[in-house]
Amino acid sequence: MCLLAGKSEVPVPSITSGMGNPQLAFFTPVLAIVAVMYCLDRRIGQAETTAVQPVSTLDRGMVTATAVLAHLAGLLVGMDIARNTVLLLAVALLIRRLINEAAATAAGLMLLVLNLVAGRTYDPDGLVSQAWWAIALYPADNFSAWLATAAVLALALLLGIPRR
Repeated sequence: MCLLAGKSEVPVPSITSGMGNPQLAFFTPVLAIVAVMYCLDRRIGQAETTAVQPVSTLDRGMVTATAVLAHLAGLLVGMDIARNTVLLLAVALLIRRLINEAAATAAGLMLLVLNLVAGRTYDPDGLVSQAWWAIALYPADNFSAWLATAAVLALALLLGIPRR
């Protein structure tokens, strides 16, 4: 999707001032998160109770594979997209653990929109920078953004993926 979306831009207002135009590819990680949350929202209890391998182990493997595949795709479309995919996946898993699948799916999109609307700051020269908490806006080479993303994913995996 990132390659198909190309460099097309979406106008997004900002609370601090001005209009930003992020590329449509900025929002494509949400598609991967929707797919993962859909897979985790299965309702096949009988099959899960008779499975040889615990299904939660397979779920953890699927989440890890999603993160690895996002990084492989990131080599083509940009590592910031890969980082954002992993960040949204981790946030969705945490929200899923605390609330439910529907809220988890929406949380990723809301995080991106919140970062765009409230996380950009403008200096007097008109240059755009990001707030310290707006991890999704940081450039791909920012180590602290990667570290925060890895910490949130580790926390999500540590808390586990509950069966529903």
